[in-house]
Amino acid sequence: MSDLTLPEAQDRFEINPMYLFRWEATQQAHVLLYPEGIVKLNETASEIIKRCDGARTVEAMVAELQTLFEGDKQAIAEGVYKFLEVFRAKGWIRRQA
Repeated sequence: MSDLTLPEAQDRFEINPMYLFRWEATQQAHVLLYPEGIVKLNETASEIIKRCDGARTVEAMVAELQTLFEGDKQAIAEGVYKFLEVFRAKGWIRRQA
């Protein structure tokens, strides 16, 4: 499967080893640290990326986030897929083989 394809329900993602995901007290936010800088994440992005552990499927992530956040379940699912697509395009996460 090419990494250029859109995320699918059974895909599993992990954080790219070049990045370190952690809480940064000075930023009062979760961040991704990498050799050239830092990416400050909002709450939604943080909740999605912390689930990119290589173990959870996209389907499982969506189910967890639909429970965590109130609102239209379909809109939440679409948002998760879009976030994953953007995260992967930026190189922050990668699909498990």
